Amino acid sequence: MDVRLHTRNTTIDDRFRTVVEDKVGHAGRVFDHDTTVDVELTEERNPRRERFRIELSTSIAGRFLRVASDAPTPEAALDDAIDRFTRQLRRTKERTIDRGRRGAASHADDSVTSDEPEVVRTKQFVMKPMLIEEAALQMDMVGHDFFFFLNATTHKQSVLYRRRDGRLGLIEPA
Repeated sequence: MDVRLHTRNTTIDDRFRTVVEDKVGHAGRVFDHDTTVDVELTEERNPRRERFRIELSTSIAGRFLRVASDAPTPEAALDDAIDRFTRQLRRTKERTIDRGRRGAASHADDSVTSDEPEVVRTKQFVMKPMLIEEAALQMDMVGHDFFFFLNATTHKQSVLYRRRDGRLGLIEPA
């Protein structure tokens, strides 16, 4: 696996870079594909949160895998992220093998298995056009971290969400 290491608000030495490459390469042995793994190390300035955050992301077998871990030291964050990353790789490999064994025709006829996500609740509601500021107020009133609405300025369905840093993010279709 090709490892691309990025940092924000911190610097790393060659020893830590080597450790990251070794551990990600070892985890990548679960899947026998050559792929690129992006590793981002961020040092948080907020004293209420863990100090270091590591995010690993890759695209493999038609899926996008992303894990994140927070810890007081970069080594601890890396170890936790590698464990999670290895579990996701194993799960992805098992699902890929199972789907190949069942075949495309039988997959359409199968009922929901324990490996696949199950929808347990469906909500329907009428969407009236609203501004982003209105959607932010509605999101705060219902107490959720996201809000699905019809944007009055673009006339497209959008999702407003609260980011980890407390600011708001907006997802809109292209």
